[in-house]
Amino acid sequence: MFEKLKERIANASIRYIIFIYFTLTALAASVFIGVSLYTRLSGQMSSTIQEENQILINQITRSMDSYLRTIMKLSDSIYYGVIKNADLSDDSINQEITLLYDSNKDMIENIALLSKQGMLLEAVPAARLKNHVDVAEEEWFKETLKKTENIHFSSPHVQYIFDAAGKQYRWVISVSRSVEITKGPYTDQGVLLIDIRYDGLEQFFDGVTLGNQGYVYLMDGNGEIIYHPMAQLLYSGVHAENNYQTASYKEGNHQEVFEGQKRIVTVKTVGYTGWKVVGVMPVDGMALNSIKTKLLVVFIIAFILFILSIINSYISSKITNPIKELEKSVKKIEEGDLNAEVPGNGSYEIRHLGESIHNMARQIRKLMDDIVAEHESKRKSEFDTLQSQINPHFLYNTLDIIVWMIENEKQGDAVRVVTALARFFRISLSRGKSIITVADELEHVRNYLMIQHMRYKNKFTYSIEAEEEVLGLASLKLILQPLVENAIYHGMEFMDGDGEIYIRAWRQNSELFLCVEDNGLGMTEEQVQRLFEDTEHISSRRGSGIGVKNVNERIRLYFGSGYGLIIESEPDEGTKVTAHLPAVPYEQVRKGGYDVK
Repeated sequence: MFEKLKERIANASIRYIIFIYFTLTALAASVFIGVSLYTRLSGQMSSTIQEENQILINQITRSMDSYLRTIMKLSDSIYYGVIKNADLSDDSINQEITLLYDSNKDMIENIALLSKQGMLLEAVPAARLKNHVDVAEEEWFKETLKKTENIHFSSPHVQYIFDAAGKQYRWVISVSRSVEITKGPYTDQGVLLIDIRYDGLEQFFDGVTLGNQGYVYLMDGNGEIIYHPMAQLLYSGVHAENNYQTASYKEGNHQEVFEGQKRIVTVKTVGYTGWKVVGVMPVDGMALNSIKTKLLVVFIIAFILFILSIINSYISSKITNPIKELEKSVKKIEEGDLNAEVPGNGSYEIRHLGESIHNMARQIRKLMDDIVAEHESKRKSEFDTLQSQINPHFLYNTLDIIVWMIENEKQGDAVRVVTALARFFRISLSRGKSIITVADELEHVRNYLMIQHMRYKNKFTYSIEAEEEVLGLASLKLILQPLVENAIYHGMEFMDGDGEIYIRAWRQNSELFLCVEDNGLGMTEEQVQRLFEDTEHISSRRGSGIGVKNVNERIRLYFGSGYGLIIESEPDEGTKVTAHLPAVPYEQVRKGGYDVK
């Protein structure tokens, strides 16, 4: 039979031979390349989705960690700043607690101080305990008294301890700690209780999804669910969750099969509490989208067309030359010249082949444009993430200064500080804009220096100089304040006085330079290098939490890798930090005339 087929092919026409070879080759190439590319692209997509899920969950975890640390700092402030310094036999601490409550009432429901016997000593805004509640017999109360050095976080529950009109069924998470209470010459043990509003935690998960079918939930270290987007379905038994098994998972991505469904589970632990943020993504939700499917088809067609052109040139000398011309064009496209001219001579089939290659190049150009647009969108998202980290924590210290000035009848100084603070935050907000004028940036840092100068009195002096022509240029918002902040808190921390801060802005050709120079302690070369290392910045209680690395990355993200910070420093000689930006008029940026690198 094989011999008959061989003889038939030998006696067949060229057209028939081409048809046979083309058909067999196309089928083989389509199956092989299609399966290979689909497998590879599916794997790449799965990896990309897992990475994106990891990034999203890390962002949620960082936000929750910051939120909970704010509550812990509030607990520390009440204990160490109020309770520790008060004699409850003579003093009332209700006013101090009320002030702290008013500053954080968007996050907390109640603040209460209880004796070791369970008696209510102070409470804001709650007035009294419920009659049927014996706090001293509550398990959480006993456990808190046993562990004096720890802060305890409860699971979500309905507030049941205090009588509060109109707030009988508020869901809260209680934060408790053992404290030392002074009454005359005696000291005793007590419990400081802070009820966190449960809806404050819900906001971190509201509207968060992973792909089309994925979701994120929160549980404690034992697997008890704290928040779940389908909580009602869980309680009713309609939906089930693998939370107790997930509690044993380490941080990272895990594959599991739950109720017959394959899914990817991403776990991230919230610091101190032991809570875990869990992302669940069904494997079925990771299918290739339409754009990537088209990309797969284009690659398959391109490869098949390339194979067909080689076979065609080998079989028929009649179309050899047109095929070679097409091959040259394909090679140019392969090398990156997507505008290469495709010859249109030869037979109908050859002309059709050339037209198909031309269409392929056009499709590739379109896909490349889509990829570039996607990259720009991702870059903008990264910039916005870094921008969102900006949070001037010195507000609390400034407010304390204002309160002190008012209490000491220094109303004039208080007015100046309040005015400077208002201008400072007006520019900080800037209606959500990332780009402001150099004039506004200098005004922003001037207000900041005014506040800090009044706070530290004769600790330092400062001056700001700028050429007139640079005031209307565009500057990235909030790049000078962190540098000045570092100069104050670190460069002059151990100086007795005579500190100097010199700020200067100038233009050199098409470049803009903003310089912050101080005569502080200075840094070694190793210390300077560590400022740019890829380590997570830990915010100071006194500072804004914006590190030099953050400022440098924001500049590079917006204007390109050719710009950023230049640091010159010597121990005991001071530090000079220069921000290097392009000299672009602000109006040009505002109207969209500047192309981000």
